[in-house]
Amino acid sequence: MNKMTYRGYTARIEYSDEDRCMVGHIAGINDVIGFHGDCVAELRAAFEEAVDDYLETCEKLNRAPQKPYSGRLMLRVSPEIHAAVAAAAEVSGKSINQWAAETFSKAVQA
Repeated sequence: MNKMTYRGYTARIEYSDEDRCMVGHIAGINDVIGFHGDCVAELRAAFEEAVDDYLETCEKLNRAPQKPYSGRLMLRVSPEIHAAVAAAAEVSGKSINQWAAETFSKAVQA
């Protein structure tokens, strides 16, 4: 996966053939924060600087920085899937929330 993380923020990384460098954008917030670099080390430093600058700017403006995600997730699934998830959670001795968090964690680490 083409991503970097720093201080709770995740960036999506892409290569720009037009600019002939790697570019990144902070994911999961409405504020637009971008950065670039010619190598991974440059890109990492630019990402960390962009996040630090964003947080400092928010503090100077007395505005809370946007957080990427709250940790709350609402899903709409079919009743059959809901029942299957509930059964799988119960069989494993977990709540649906615990079971889903564990399942999602395994899926994103794969």
